[in-house]
Amino acid sequence: MNINAQNNNGLCRLKIEDEMTISTAAGLKKALLDNLAGCRELEIDLSHVNEMDTAGFQVLYLARREADISGKAFRIVSPGPKILSVLQLYNMKGFFGI
Repeated sequence: MNINAQNNNGLCRLKIEDEMTISTAAGLKKALLDNLAGCRELEIDLSHVNEMDTAGFQVLYLARREADISGKAFRIVSPGPKILSVLQLYNMKGFFGI
């Protein structure tokens, strides 16, 4: 997993590449929560994620929930077919605004 992070005046943009699976969940969680703490908006580009399992979904859910609690905006942009299928499976596309 590779994460490219940019912070532009409180708008954090994260571009995640490769996989969001149980083997990358701990690093993904740390990256998402660390970036969320330092911004007012978090935008996550998932266009280059080629695999996501339940652990990856749980980390996204946690980040979204933490953003809501903190009163910060949270967006997923460019979810690919793998992401959409997992969100569809859990009936969570609406939760993430997709």
